[in-house]
Amino acid sequence: MLTSDQVKKWAKECGADIVGVASMDRFEGAPKQMDPRYIFPDAKAMIVLGFRILRGTLRGIEEGTFYVSYAGMGYAGINHVQQPMALWELCKRIEDEGWEAVPIPNNFPWTNTDSSGQNPEATGKMREAFSRPVSPDKPAPDVFVHMRIAAFAAGLGEIGYSKMFISPQFGPRQRLAAVLTDAPLDPDPLYSGPPLCDRCMACARECSGGAISMEKTVKVTVAGRELEWGEIDYQKCSRYFCGASKAHNPFMVSEKDEEGFNQPVGAAQRYKVGPTYDYGRALEGASGCIRACMVHLEERGKLQNAFHNRFRKRKPWKLE
Repeated sequence: MLTSDQVKKWAKECGADIVGVASMDRFEGAPKQMDPRYIFPDAKAMIVLGFRILRGTLRGIEEGTFYVSYAGMGYAGINHVQQPMALWELCKRIEDEGWEAVPIPNNFPWTNTDSSGQNPEATGKMREAFSRPVSPDKPAPDVFVHMRIAAFAAGLGEIGYSKMFISPQFGPRQRLAAVLTDAPLDPDPLYSGPPLCDRCMACARECSGGAISMEKTVKVTVAGRELEWGEIDYQKCSRYFCGASKAHNPFMVSEKDEEGFNQPVGAAQRYKVGPTYDYGRALEGASGCIRACMVHLEERGKLQNAFHNRFRKRKPWKLE
């Protein structure tokens, strides 16, 4: 009989760094357009895989001297290369045991839900002109799986104030993928370890776009627990992550660049220095939601993935 322990062992052999299993009832109450049970109605479990973002991929942005490592290997390379390879191999092993396995990479180009952040009034809403349901009881394709909530439901950690998923191993340094299967796997318990996010607000203070509200929050209930995070301005998040801040983007050297990097995200992520693995929007280097959070958690000794030397040794640079 296929067990959760066996599947998690396989997932790590395939390249995942952390793995958890969620039962499908933990998604009860999810919006129809974000409910993974519509993807595979017979699924008994969701396997959630976390792939670490190497701390070293952030070093070049911290120093302001080398950007392609994070964009290529810490972002796009994980989503578009590492995750699909791991999912293929894991799903083959599960299907070799006679159980169906649906791979869900962290990539939703065909979702009916507007998640681009280009238009605040449309963010999170259905795009009726994009696709339509095949029957009245189903959502329009593609269903959008909220990976951070899935990771919480699989017991891998918690969601911090920045809305980033935080694990006890790596803090905010992981990207997530999932597998739906009809194998009757035992779920992992929800995370009950020491709290990771202490609402220090470093994420909000150090976000170059000021995209994380210091006052307004969003609350949702998942698997009987209330989760809360800061309200995100997705338009600011998307644009500044592409390099819209002149003070944080050394590639912005002319008025033309200033216009180029401040375009809507689809164009901005391909302006001048993109794309890398079909993705080019990681210039800001997640200054608040990943780097500031990571620095804080490391200094508090909260993370299992510990280092001999501190990541940040001086005040972050800023251009005039």
